[in-house]
Amino acid sequence: MGGPKAEHASRAVFNGRSVNNMGAAKVAQRGMVRTFQLTKALSRLTVLENMLLGAKDQPGENLFAAVIKPLWAAREREITAQAEDLLQRFKLLEKKNDMAGSLSGGQKKLLEMARALMSEPTMIMLDEPMAGVNPALTQSLLGHIKSLRDEGMTVLFVEHDMHMVRHISDWVVVMAEGKVVAEGPSATVMDDQAVIDAYLGAHHDTDLGDDALLTDEVAEELAKEVELENRTEGDA
Repeated sequence: MGGPKAEHASRAVFNGRSVNNMGAAKVAQRGMVRTFQLTKALSRLTVLENMLLGAKDQPGENLFAAVIKPLWAAREREITAQAEDLLQRFKLLEKKNDMAGSLSGGQKKLLEMARALMSEPTMIMLDEPMAGVNPALTQSLLGHIKSLRDEGMTVLFVEHDMHMVRHISDWVVVMAEGKVVAEGPSATVMDDQAVIDAYLGAHHDTDLGDDALLTDEVAEELAKEVELENRTEGDA
């Protein structure tokens, strides 16, 4: 009688180096950062203070250097300028002195993405960046994701809106019930019957187009569909 089968050990590699059993801080130092579906902005700090926390190489974090301002003042000015540039890019600069807790849900997502970029990562991972965000800020988030991709940064994101995935993803991995059901270029994956059955449904052949996806008209149409679905469920 044979013994129990050996379990397949998971293996995580980034840029050719193992990151198994590595803490989040060290992974971030390697150039891989993430955001969360439920934002982790520190509500009792200002927007700018949240940004400064994301910067790397801060000599002022050293207990002994912290009491000698000339040792960290120049770096402090550098990262403050970097933070303000990113806040300008994400249209949050005018709120830099506001408490992060006063931001809307969508603005907190923008802040979290901007803060993640403070570490100048090679790869950024976004967990459902569009969840709970109003249509106007959804368009803004989409634009930022596409800009990061176009600038050469690797963007890995988890998202359930397959129409959105179709138009901003170069490579798609689709999972259902914990298993990979399809993988490949978005155009190929969207035609896979398993993906259609699991996610796309009757409207799988609706092509919103890159430009149409970001228009107010499309956002309004999607909002109407959601409202209609909610009414139908309420009447059931």
